[in-house]
Amino acid sequence: MGAVTEPGRIFALDTVRGVAVMGILAMNIVAFAMPFQAYNNPVAYGMEGTADLVSWLVSFIFIDGKMRGLFSFLFGASTLLVIERAKQSGASPARVHYARMLWLLVFGLLHFYFIWFGDILAGYALTGLILYFFRNLSIRALIIWGVGLVVVQFLLFAAIGAGAVYMSQAAAGPSPDPEMMRQWGEMQKGFAPLAGPALAAKLALFQGPYSGLVHLRLIEHGTNPLFGLLFFGWETLAYMLFGMAALKSGLFRGEWPPARYRRIALTGLLIAIPVYAVLAWLLIRSDFSVPMIFVLSIAATVPFRPVMVLAYAALIILVTRGGGRLVERIAAAGRAAFTNYLGTSILMTTLFYGYGLGLYGSLSRIELWLVVLAMWALMLLWSKPWLERFQYGPFEWLWRSLSRFELQPMRRRPAATATAAPAE
Repeated sequence: MGAVTEPGRIFALDTVRGVAVMGILAMNIVAFAMPFQAYNNPVAYGMEGTADLVSWLVSFIFIDGKMRGLFSFLFGASTLLVIERAKQSGASPARVHYARMLWLLVFGLLHFYFIWFGDILAGYALTGLILYFFRNLSIRALIIWGVGLVVVQFLLFAAIGAGAVYMSQAAAGPSPDPEMMRQWGEMQKGFAPLAGPALAAKLALFQGPYSGLVHLRLIEHGTNPLFGLLFFGWETLAYMLFGMAALKSGLFRGEWPPARYRRIALTGLLIAIPVYAVLAWLLIRSDFSVPMIFVLSIAATVPFRPVMVLAYAALIILVTRGGGRLVERIAAAGRAAFTNYLGTSILMTTLFYGYGLGLYGSLSRIELWLVVLAMWALMLLWSKPWLERFQYGPFEWLWRSLSRFELQPMRRRPAATATAAPAE
């Protein structure tokens, strides 16, 4: 049986969440610090030498999509846990769940429009509105639904990738259709390298005043939260269902024997890592052409990403089940994951954007790891001592209070730890 930090807490779940919230920054840092094209295409910006290429390679194989996937698994598990405990306490599970999702949507939209465009909370909240209807399914049914949704996501991205290949070939041929050329130009905008006036305008925007960024998100990209859900929501819902299955099966409770965790971790990594390595090699060989980014980076990774996410979850639980000082701090970071996620956005945008220190576009990929390590250290340093004094992280407390329509007790009382609530 996995260790429990206190009544009401599942140590394994907190620990995996801590790794996920730390790991997601390792990929998001590129989107914080550089033009977004660099997130999808390493040669678009910030590639100054071999060290930067190695940095991309490590991120692509071991981090990109996996930490987001792990976060989505955990969201599904935590949602089910909250629903179960609401039912046990006599509260309405539907009321508790939908209040949480609606307030999470508010947080997500505020995050997207006024802090950072890379928000995932709004998408999680909207997906969570659907997730409730899967709560009573069996483990087998949850897995079947999840696999089906992953297949839908793969087919969608494969179709987009095939379209990208077709348009690129047609555009390179004799007498290309002007409308198709326009569509191909639009399709490349998020992936092709920036140069000249386009690059200068992008850097000026993010190094400029706060008002320009808010205008961009509110006016030009106002529908992005919904648009992103239509394209990525299939996979997100699948991962949440896998997370529910992982909780029901005992995986996320730390209840499995070590040999089973070891087998899941080893099998998943042996399958996924070689595939990602081959895809990385093919991308490098193609000089990161935009059609191949669609095909290899976006579409071909879809079937293998959940395999690696599951392997990571098993590996993290396996190596941390013995506890220890570092593990306790990681688990504390997981208990305050909502605050750490939003706090990271606030600190990173202040560091890189023009209304703060204005470092946007000034660091290479390898240099960004120094920022990541510093932020990881901050998460580990503040989370544990804070939670020794208070029951929740600051944003966890706010979310919980809003969802329950009353202020929740914040300061920890030595004799009252048994009332601790599940993670939100």
